[in-house]
Amino acid sequence: LKEKVGVLDDVDLSPEHLSELCESYYKVYDEHGKSFPQNATDQLRACIKAVFGSWNSERAIKYREINQITSLLGTACNIQAMVFGNLGPTSGTGVAFSRDPGTGKNELKGEYLVNAQGEDVVAGIRTPQPITAMEKGFPAAYAQFIKNVSMLEHHFKDMQDVEFTVQDQKLWMLQCRSGKRTGQAAFAIASDLVDEKLCTKEEALLKVEPDHVDQMLHPTFAAEALKSSIYKDNIIAVGLAGGPGAAVGKIVFTTQRAEELSADGVILVRENTSPEDVGGMWASRGILTSRGGVTSHAAVVARGWGKPCVCGCDDLVIDEKKKTLTVKETGEVYKEGDMFSLNGGTGEVIRGAVPTTTPSLEGSFGRLLGWADDVKDSLKTLANADSGKDAKKARELGAKGIGLCRTEHMFFDPARLPIVRSWILNNDGIDQIKEFQRHDFREILHEMDGLPVTIRLLDPPLHEFLPKTSEVTEEFAKSLNYEDPKALIHDIEELHEENPMLGLRGCRLAIWRPELTVMQTEAIMHAAADLMEANSEAKPFPRIMVPLIGSVAEFENQAISIKRTAEKVKAARQLDVRYEIGTMIEVPRAALVSDKIAALKDPKDGMRLCDFFSFGTNDLTQMTLGISRDDAGEFIPKYKELGIMEVDPFKTVDTEGVGWLVHLSAAKGRSVNPDLSLSVCGEHGGDPSSIEFFDKIGLDYVSCSPYRVPVARLASGRAAVSRQSGGVDMAKKERLLKTAPLR
Repeated sequence: LKEKVGVLDDVDLSPEHLSELCESYYKVYDEHGKSFPQNATDQLRACIKAVFGSWNSERAIKYREINQITSLLGTACNIQAMVFGNLGPTSGTGVAFSRDPGTGKNELKGEYLVNAQGEDVVAGIRTPQPITAMEKGFPAAYAQFIKNVSMLEHHFKDMQDVEFTVQDQKLWMLQCRSGKRTGQAAFAIASDLVDEKLCTKEEALLKVEPDHVDQMLHPTFAAEALKSSIYKDNIIAVGLAGGPGAAVGKIVFTTQRAEELSADGVILVRENTSPEDVGGMWASRGILTSRGGVTSHAAVVARGWGKPCVCGCDDLVIDEKKKTLTVKETGEVYKEGDMFSLNGGTGEVIRGAVPTTTPSLEGSFGRLLGWADDVKDSLKTLANADSGKDAKKARELGAKGIGLCRTEHMFFDPARLPIVRSWILNNDGIDQIKEFQRHDFREILHEMDGLPVTIRLLDPPLHEFLPKTSEVTEEFAKSLNYEDPKALIHDIEELHEENPMLGLRGCRLAIWRPELTVMQTEAIMHAAADLMEANSEAKPFPRIMVPLIGSVAEFENQAISIKRTAEKVKAARQLDVRYEIGTMIEVPRAALVSDKIAALKDPKDGMRLCDFFSFGTNDLTQMTLGISRDDAGEFIPKYKELGIMEVDPFKTVDTEGVGWLVHLSAAKGRSVNPDLSLSVCGEHGGDPSSIEFFDKIGLDYVSCSPYRVPVARLASGRAAVSRQSGGVDMAKKERLLKTAPLR
């Protein structure tokens, strides 16, 4: 209607125009065979029904799914008398944050509109004025508002999101809550609140969410890129900085297309967003709107999810029907699929792809992660890393060692694979394999000098390293010393297994081909000795882990082989290389006999053979639930929808089943071996909810991928603070045994 009559704002519509608008709404009722209720009580009853019904709307379901909200029966409905900000020039409404929700800077940030209601600000229907402009129009109300905001922040000890209305120059405070903020703001605010003595370091950790860490590791534009012609010469518009960070992707104009093309990297472009767009916003790398301010729906949701956002960019005309974006000044037209870059910190919109970079652990970010590490009796965080490069990055991100190094990843290098295949098929080349493993272990141990490096011996079945029979050619066969391709195909087929996950892999493979354990142990120990020989100050600390044991005898077989080989290398090199032997607990039977495994002693010297348990919760979940992780995606979403499962057990640990087994196994092992180290190295090691459980039962550390290390560090500190503030302050060892299942 506004476009039809040629006005920009609602307040510019005449009474006749508003009457016309009402008639169009009446027609909607007529089309459905209903009449608009004229009784106030009937209207109120319909509103209440709509609120309750909204719980099962598509957008509400999507929002709960994105934010992992479960176990709630429905929504509540508040009914209250309202004041009016649209009574004329002496009234208005606004939303403000006690600190900048984008950067965390300690300054009031917000917006207001004269002669408007709150929905006008939040929905982005009108582009508002900055909150500071309110001082001129409503000086007394503004002064009282500033005083109230300060009072609220000191009371709640956190940044506040406040909504207010001014009716005939009188200020009314409508609501306040802890404000949504970006990762950058969350860390800055938490750090400042401690410096301002508004909260303790422990309380500050609870004001930062693990998702905020993810946001801090999101891409930004490098300083060099910001100065380049690629950036400066391609700025086509500037809007409001709705959510900082850098987004690069193809523009799309609908939520549906954003979800369909999410894997390609997209930027959602809308006039303004509404709750119906949450699915598309979540699927996008960034959000661009031509209307609305920094407290509009687009900006608030984007900041909460750490998405870069440029809003209220009225330099652009966005036609959602034609799926075009037009630059007003130049007339340039862009269509779906065109590449754009957004700078959510400055509001700049750039055509084309601008190079991005990943931030480092500096300033308040690193400071709070340090506080998390220092929380008494908290889980330590190690990393899963398979190369020197990964190990270096993990240490930069704060890992206290490596909790899982998967040796099989070293076998897949194209230059190495033929040698591995030759050993598998012809029992030839194992010394070459030992040398490249020795090289890789040396790099990893060097990067982690002084910290533990847990190396899992070869785990997957041998057929994973072999080609498919359909790929075998005469030339390929000759490269593996086969004159006849059929002979190679026969040998490959001989290694075929119907169910390889439960077949000849892990310790079973090493027992079947004992030279494998000897070779890998020699490579590990020689790598450590090489470092010590080259530098007398070097302190490599390998921990050798036996995979997939299901019985005491399996572990005993492998542990003795490892120990005899390791001691032989030490004697030959005349160096006292520190090392440990342990096992991955990933088979339910191993969990049930953990006390016998942990109690094993070397028959030769009477010393314990097992120094640590590392729970491989990926396979332990598969074997306990009887669900293949590779196939679970087909039905788990339906299970979650029906309430059969609340969460995906491969993302968040199943505490009643898998978690119970972990707790039982850990307690059984520690009961006979008080110094036994206990950890988790599956995907759950980087999941905040799972970390909370592992802290509760008293494990020592978790291990996760390098880029999850900062998330796990914060989650571990938060878990310990929450547990202690809840009155559970027992030390790990005591907590583990006193709360163990079947005590």
